[in-house]
Amino acid sequence: MRNLSEMRRGDASPPLVLAIVCAGVVLASLDLFIVNLALPSIARDLHQASLGSLSWVLNGYSIVYASALVVLGRLAERRQGDLAFLLGVLVFTAASAACAAAPSLTVLVVFRVIQAVGAALLTPTSLSLVLATTPEAKRAGAVRAWTAVGGIAAGLGPVIGGFLVATSWRLVFLVNVPVGIVALVVGWRRLPSVPGRQVLAPDVLAALLVTFGVGALSLGLVEANAWGWGSAGVAGSLAASIVLLGGATAHTLRHRNPLLDPKLFRVRAFSGSSIVGLLFSVAFGAMVLSVVLWMQDVWGWSALEAGLAFAPGPLLVPVFAFFVASRAIPRLGPGRVIALGSAIYLLGNLWWATRIGLTPDYLTGVLPGTLLTGAGVGLTLPTFMAAGAASLPPESYATGSAALNMVRQVGLAVGVAMLIAVLGSEHGGVQALHAFRHGWLAIAGFSLGSAVGGLVLLRPRRPALAQLPQLEVDR
Repeated sequence: MRNLSEMRRGDASPPLVLAIVCAGVVLASLDLFIVNLALPSIARDLHQASLGSLSWVLNGYSIVYASALVVLGRLAERRQGDLAFLLGVLVFTAASAACAAAPSLTVLVVFRVIQAVGAALLTPTSLSLVLATTPEAKRAGAVRAWTAVGGIAAGLGPVIGGFLVATSWRLVFLVNVPVGIVALVVGWRRLPSVPGRQVLAPDVLAALLVTFGVGALSLGLVEANAWGWGSAGVAGSLAASIVLLGGATAHTLRHRNPLLDPKLFRVRAFSGSSIVGLLFSVAFGAMVLSVVLWMQDVWGWSALEAGLAFAPGPLLVPVFAFFVASRAIPRLGPGRVIALGSAIYLLGNLWWATRIGLTPDYLTGVLPGTLLTGAGVGLTLPTFMAAGAASLPPESYATGSAALNMVRQVGLAVGVAMLIAVLGSEHGGVQALHAFRHGWLAIAGFSLGSAVGGLVLLRPRRPALAQLPQLEVDR
């Protein structure tokens, strides 16, 4: 019998490497939102009535995913990159199968956390593989393609989830298994070997401080209405979040091998992309949950109807990412493209806040906002990721890309918690309409912050404008 290593060909071209790792990205990104439409079914099956408790199915994943990204990205830099990616896919796929069999909410959240660990390993290693195997001239375009695939998968989560939930909510986890198996088999055979480097071990303490800090912030926001904004529980949670996140920052600045290298944030494109990414991700995480909750809980639509109604928006993401953003960036610069995308996204949420009513009205109520937010995501999400990743030196590919994704996931978790805090206790009728309108206005506020951040923080120097490559996808 041949040695296992001899069975590997490792001859994948850059486009094939991108295709293989994007299968892993689809797993991690799709799962961020595919569960949203399943929450009502999970609540009924597992006898959970509280939206706050159910939110940990989403936020438990996002928080652990965010905090583990940099640690596992750093560990991956010390090991063979292709094997680290495949290990992440394996963990994620196995945990997905376990989530599908979960008998209780607690067990489900535990396996969601394990899923997040697998996602946190495969995400930075996937981008590192793309950066290491793609020629420099095509690197920014490959990163935008990588990011766009993640955005498409995240946006299509509710659509796919709607079809699956019509049969059983457990299928939203089982769907990951065949995709993961294909990625493992093809990746094992074809991914080229990317050797690791001798780097110091990551700072685990800072990662734990970030985990519990973001967790405390989410807990305070999610339970604010149940416990009372002035209660000891909420005040304690928010205070603990400030202390823990402040401690993580102070520890990072002093540590000889920090979780996030402060030097990265001295790079204008990287720090600007991180701030814009945080603001936009808060808006993105809250938006997807808000729309599917509105259509199901207030209008009474089925998960399938809500998923299909949401579909046109995600379908616009690749159109604007590949064909509009790629042509606009060389002319306008990434900052202006981000500002334009965020402004369009803002208009989509304002449309919902002012036009949606209690009577179901898809064509003039939901659809225009869905199209506007889809276009906004397509312009904004791939652009700030590409601008940040393109500024990274080769020795920081895995860690830097993990940091960018960490910021995104923190934003998603905060967005979900913020929305639940704004919506408050479950209610119907006019109260629900007012609550959701406040939620969409809050999302519009974060979108405005993203637009201003793009203009101010990512204003390019004139000589650099023409040097940012256009999106190129080899076929």
